Amino acid sequence: MSTHTSADPSPQPYADPSPRPRDLTPDGPAHRPAGPEPTALPVADAAYWEAAAETFDDEPDHGLRDPAVRAAWAARLRTWLPAEPAEVLDLGCGTGSLSLLAAEHGHRVLGVDRSPRMIERARAKLPGRDAAFLVGDAAEPPVGERRFDVVLVRHLLWALPDPTAALRRWADLLVPGGRLVLIEGRWGESDPIGIPADELTRLVAPLAAHTTVHDLAHDAVLWGKEVHDQRYALLADLPRT
Repeated sequence: MSTHTSADPSPQPYADPSPRPRDLTPDGPAHRPAGPEPTALPVADAAYWEAAAETFDDEPDHGLRDPAVRAAWAARLRTWLPAEPAEVLDLGCGTGSLSLLAAEHGHRVLGVDRSPRMIERARAKLPGRDAAFLVGDAAEPPVGERRFDVVLVRHLLWALPDPTAALRRWADLLVPGGRLVLIEGRWGESDPIGIPADELTRLVAPLAAHTTVHDLAHDAVLWGKEVHDQRYALLADLPRT
């Protein structure tokens, strides 16, 4: 299997991509509780996410309440997702903002999140849409034998205890020629957290026939402000056979 990788622009590598416990900045994708072990799971427990659901959409890139931010994400998804109606699995879907955009583009969406309150809010955003939501573990989605054209994941993979296993599982949920859309980053300067683009490219390479990295840090509209860390989307197309 040959793997081709391209990027626009080429991401800058970071040292030591392994997670270290710390508190995230307010616009970070998750809260990392302090602890003595450097290998501690960098995601708070379910109770944290239940509480976070109340204000989760306050962040511009979470709630997409600003029309400009919403339009920027809609434009990105339009290029990342198939042109024709497709089956999209949105893992770690939160309150369903990206699920809604995908549904508005004509796709059939299944969202999965560990937080019942997040799922409740997602369902409230998409009444009458061709979308469904399940409470469950995004690393092992409770979808049975169902297969998808796209697995969409934003700000989640970096926080899982075994990213390689999660990627293999997600690839197994795709039809031949399906696509992983992985939106990740490396946040912070003095004590960065996340997963660098070059590291994620390496992890995805054994699964993909083709990968492309798109830099998102330069597009301030996506985040509702200027950002100075690494943010990107990695698109990984699986082999058609």
